[in-house]
This record gives sequence, structure tokens and C-alpha cells, in this order.
Amino acid sequence: MLHQQIPAPPGQRSATLAAWVRSWRAGLVSFDEVLDEATGGEEHLVRHPDGTEESLAAALIELAASSRVSPDAVRVVLPAAGDPRGLPGPGPFSSAALVAGEGVVLGASGLVPEPDAPSTAHLDPADRWAGTRWLANPLPVAPVPAEPLTLAEADHDLTMALTETIGALRELDVARLPPGLARGLASLRGEDGAGPSLPIGYGPRARRLSARATTIAGVLALASADASGAAVNAYETSARDAALRPLATAARRARAAAVNSPLE
Repeated sequence: MLHQQIPAPPGQRSATLAAWVRSWRAGLVSFDEVLDEATGGEEHLVRHPDGTEESLAAALIELAASSRVSPDAVRVVLPAAGDPRGLPGPGPFSSAALVAGEGVVLGASGLVPEPDAPSTAHLDPADRWAGTRWLANPLPVAPVPAEPLTLAEADHDLTMALTETIGALRELDVARLPPGLARGLASLRGEDGAGPSLPIGYGPRARRLSARATTIAGVLALASADASGAAVNAYETSARDAALRPLATAARRARAAAVNSPLE
């Protein structure tokens, strides 16, 4: 295993919010639990197209009261360039989610976490606003149905991608790789991982897949941020990225499939 702490992978804010809102809409967890898990005690605001803002709590309450959103009408999207799977069709929500790499579909509306403002990067961490601003946008009147990926399919694809990626990494010169990456991924081949657990309502298979995929995505994020022992020229960078890309795609799709799977 990698000795460094595995970070939360990209898209975790949206995955967490979607999972807990789904469970809340099914009557399985309380509203306070949703806020605790989704915000981690930080301030979360929602900005609407007209420029007005409100708390995430107020936005969710208003959404529930006005549209009676069912659990199946809530899902996470984790798109990437060239892979817009899950997006509800052209529009401001899809555009923002594609740039951010994440978003949450909530009935007829969508939320996308706003990137951290570059203007605050120079500030001392104690002086920065430690919160998240979600951009809200209406979805298309006739949204494109999401392409379903079953838990079995996602699990199979993730296992195959992990096996193939480990093989490809072993063929690369170790100088092109962050230390321990191949060993870290290999150690996850037979494990469920230690990602954040899903709330009540999700079955064992969804929980295992979510934890495993989230841990793999975190390992890949850690490898991407670790420059020591990494690729040292453009060719080696390209070779490493080509080896990791299929696994990153499979992990991203598996995370979405787990969160969006039917509640039990």
C-alpha cells in the first residue's frame, strides 16, 4: 500500500451530496445528517442564475417542498473531456459540470461546485473562506436519459481496468512512476478499499464498489500530485498517462454507478 494518506478524489463533494440526498428523499436519513455529511461543518452556499444566493440547507428544503424530488431523480454526474456520460443534454449545467468534472442532478435542477477562486490563493489559509459555493441551473425541459451502468458491469470494468493498468505500469521504467504506485494499485486488486461509506439504503455491493473505486481514484490523484520519481520528459509523461487513463475512467464510472444505484 502507499504510505501517504490517500486524498479524497475529484468529484467527492458531488458524490457525497447526491448519495445522502437520495437516502434522505427515501426517508432513510434525517435532513441534519445530510447537511453534516455533505458540508463537513463548512458553509455551503447555492448561487442561482439571477445572482441570488442562499444556504445549501435552504435550497434543499425549497427543492423538496416545490418538486417532491424522488430518490431516483437525484444522481451524481462525473463527466470528463470526451466522456460526457450522465449529463442531461446541452445547457449551462452540463457545460459547468464538464468543466468541474462533477455535478448533482436534483430533479429539474442541477448543482455544480464552483472552483476555488484564484484570487484567494495568495491568502493565508486562516483568512480564506473555508466553504463551497454551488452553482444552480435548470436542466433541459426534456433531458437526455442517463445511460445506465449496472453495479455488475461497473465492477467488472473496474477489475479489468485495474489488472490491465498494473500490467502496463510494470512494463514502464520505474523512473517514470511515482514511488509505490504499481504496488499500491496491486494491493487494491483484492480489497474493497477504504473510501467513505454510503448512507443507509445502499446494498453491500454498492458499498464495496463505491469504497474500492473511491480509493483507487484517490490513489491516482495522489500519484498525479506526486512529482518525485514521476515521469521526467514528455514521452514518459505520455506513456504513464496512457497507462493510467483507462483505470481513471473505470473508477470514475464505477463511483457514479454505485451512488446512482437503486436503493434497497
